[in-house]
Amino acid sequence: MTYVSPRHPHPRTPALACLVCLALAPACGDSEGAVTETTAGSSETEDPSAGTSVGGTQGTEGTGAGTTTTDTTDTTGAPASTGATTSATTSATASTTETVPETTSESGESEGTTDDGLCPDLTPNIQLPRQRITAEELGVLVNLNDPQSVAVADYYVAARGIPAENVVELSFDVQNVMPEGVFAGAKAEVDAALGPEIQALALTWTQPYRVACMSATAAFALGFNDIYCNTSGMACGETAFVDYFNSDSTRPYDDHGLRPAMMLAAKDVANAEALIDRGVASDASFPTGDGYLVRTTDVARSVRWPAFISTINAWDYPGEGLELTYVDNSDGSGSNLIEDTESILFYFTGLANVGGITSNTYVPGGVADHLTSYGGQVPDSGQMSVTRWLEAGATASFGTVVEPCNYPTKFPDTTVMLPRYYRGATVIEAYWKSVAWPGEGNFVGEPLAAPWGESPVTYEDCKLTIETTGLRPFSTYELQEADDPDGPWTAVVEDISIDHHQLVTIEHEPVAAPYYRLVAP
Repeated sequence: MTYVSPRHPHPRTPALACLVCLALAPACGDSEGAVTETTAGSSETEDPSAGTSVGGTQGTEGTGAGTTTTDTTDTTGAPASTGATTSATTSATASTTETVPETTSESGESEGTTDDGLCPDLTPNIQLPRQRITAEELGVLVNLNDPQSVAVADYYVAARGIPAENVVELSFDVQNVMPEGVFAGAKAEVDAALGPEIQALALTWTQPYRVACMSATAAFALGFNDIYCNTSGMACGETAFVDYFNSDSTRPYDDHGLRPAMMLAAKDVANAEALIDRGVASDASFPTGDGYLVRTTDVARSVRWPAFISTINAWDYPGEGLELTYVDNSDGSGSNLIEDTESILFYFTGLANVGGITSNTYVPGGVADHLTSYGGQVPDSGQMSVTRWLEAGATASFGTVVEPCNYPTKFPDTTVMLPRYYRGATVIEAYWKSVAWPGEGNFVGEPLAAPWGESPVTYEDCKLTIETTGLRPFSTYELQEADDPDGPWTAVVEDISIDHHQLVTIEHEPVAAPYYRLVAP
């Protein structure tokens, strides 16, 4: 008997503007074009608040700022239990990916079966689609001139089991802005030290947070180039689109030639260590918690509200997936703030300063940000720095380091970020994929946090069970079996499909082969 069933993991009873100077000057742009927003499983909605400069090619899910790639059948082998019993548990990952090399497990090979060829004595080898980058693929950059950076790097490498050869030691002055010439030397050292297997970067310092006109995380990810800055000569200007936006890739360096970077930003070592601990604690936690997407009375900083509505509509399945609430206080009749609230998983808003955030509790792996001009200046800013979110208990945040104006494409798109994160991406991947024009923005937090980063697999009483949040709505998958790791493969469960994000259970019995894989044919 084979079947697929949903799981209920936690049933629960206008115009562009210069954000820093709104009180002193009119909006910086007056164009009236429209942008479409799409989310997997939701209908398109027009964004009446976006200018024509914010538009682009429409993708499969998320804002129309780029296109996405398609799913493939390539898989990554997952280690299985080697215990010689008929009941064993192993963990693996499942999601949709770009073409990736297939790897196989070195353990879990089944040697014994019953007389009729059914029910191997050992847990079958299970191959599931690669879902995210790993600790072995993360480079760690440390500034030897910064004692905090050295301490944070040591703690992080130990906490995540990152290979020592992935650590790159640099030396530069601790200051807010790194000169372009100094950066060029540091970037050359990084590129020379890291091999092509390194897919992403963790920056262990808090300052410098900027490289000339770019954010530090964007500069180390993309290399310095003024196309990622506003060079229009006007207060508001577009910056370059990065094709990692909404990409299915789980190997960004291989597929896009960039290493997304995230800063372990903190006002001191203790806060950085607490941040790292939250990230580690979030892994495979399948958290319960609530998400809040808030449209405030600050019109210029609330331009993401159409994407918020699209996000809410796409996840409107009570008891399944995520519990999200859209708060519309645009008329000022209520509060702009979420206060005295427990177990916050997501909090997205638009204000220069967000009060009451320390009165809340945040789930490990939680993400929070506020659209404003200078939130990415860390650890302090004239507006609220994103490090305040981390100090309050969030695991990741985002903010810009120079005046961005309120282009939605310069800020995280929740219609992209939430689905990517829920399907098993690390927070660095999900966050980076949600920003179409990332050149001016700092990504901060614990890069490898992956609350939905595992897919439990069990084998008991001749039945194979896979639980996963990694399925993409409206895509079709199948479970295949083989007697040899190289095939040929035969489908045993076909037409596996869901119409919205959820935790899914896939079961198959009786097990009759030593090798199984879940693929998107």
